[in-house]
Amino acid sequence: MDFNSIITFLACIIFIFIFGKIFIWPLKNIFKLIINSIFGGLCIYIINIIGASFGFHIGLNLLTSIIVGLLGLPGAILLVILKIILRLKNKQNSSKIKRS
Repeated sequence: MDFNSIITFLACIIFIFIFGKIFIWPLKNIFKLIINSIFGGLCIYIINIIGASFGFHIGLNLLTSIIVGLLGLPGAILLVILKIILRLKNKQNSSKIKRS
């Protein structure tokens, strides 16, 4: 094996290492997004089961899936808080309309 073959072999190994590093980061992010989406979807499902006895429901649609997929469990908690705030706001507005 001559010197040029060794350099070519080492250059290929370095290239494969750099190429792998470039593509492994997005795969980690995609894997994290998938795990967060599954866990968040289960959280919303559990929230809907428990909330059914209270008349509380969070729809599982594209927007809620994106929020929960990006944020995970804090995203599910955010959706619950937003739902509660919007219900309180709606009750206040409906009571103002009835008074008028």
